Amino acid sequence: MSEASPCLNCGACCSHFRVSFFWGECASSGGTVPDELVVQINPTRVAMIGTDQKPVRCCSLEGEVGKGTSCSIYAQRSSTCREFEASWHEGVQNVDCDAARAAFGLAPLEMPFELDLPISA
Repeated sequence: MSEASPCLNCGACCSHFRVSFFWGECASSGGTVPDELVVQINPTRVAMIGTDQKPVRCCSLEGEVGKGTSCSIYAQRSSTCREFEASWHEGVQNVDCDAARAAFGLAPLEMPFELDLPISA
């Protein structure tokens, strides 16, 4: 019984950080990210359009930050996106997730469970 990802009601990271990655992840180089959705930022790296400028908002983000969001290229997203985890995913806090949420006035995610610790006598 897994609950829906908190990311589906957030999207702050997609509107706060530059999403850059190795150009080899683009479709024209054998990767998955559609070429038309990236901009070159140096000879070896690209960024998702919209994350290379201020205000930041990834061109693949759909919906309203903090209300309900999704990624239009979720199955084709870059390693940067695949590796970014919501805070407390698998019990690990992600301070970058918390910072992105704070930038939009959203509370940090809370640990979804309490640790069972032995009671000392």
